[in-house]
Amino acid sequence: MTRIRSARRSGSWRPAGAAAPSPPGSGRACCLAERAKRLNDRYFAGRLSWTSIGYTDTLSLWGSCTFTIGAIRVASRMKAFPDWVVDYVLMHELTHLVHSNHGPAFHEMLDRYPMAERAKGYLIAAQQLSQMPGGA
Repeated sequence: MTRIRSARRSGSWRPAGAAAPSPPGSGRACCLAERAKRLNDRYFAGRLSWTSIGYTDTLSLWGSCTFTIGAIRVASRMKAFPDWVVDYVLMHELTHLVHSNHGPAFHEMLDRYPMAERAKGYLIAAQQLSQMPGGA
């Protein structure tokens, strides 16, 4: 389950070596497994495996990982979000395949994603907007 923690670090808008943010809608459902594979290769040395990955209709979570069976789900409303935000949620759920809880080791591993703090802020703002009258 993806939950947002408060920011712990500050830094430049885009950390050195981070890819430029993609516009909303540029990487969609057909590419979710490919995106997870790329993140797995880059941040986990290709060691992770999962049984299924896909979108699901949920308003309460950004993503989920059923650790016991290796199933990863991402909220379908994220299809309209920038790729770097979707990648952060995927990274969060992939990290659950290594650490089932949200302990210090989990966050240390997740924080290797260069856009982590920015993506958390984006998700916090999106959540706030969705709770406004007439929000998404």
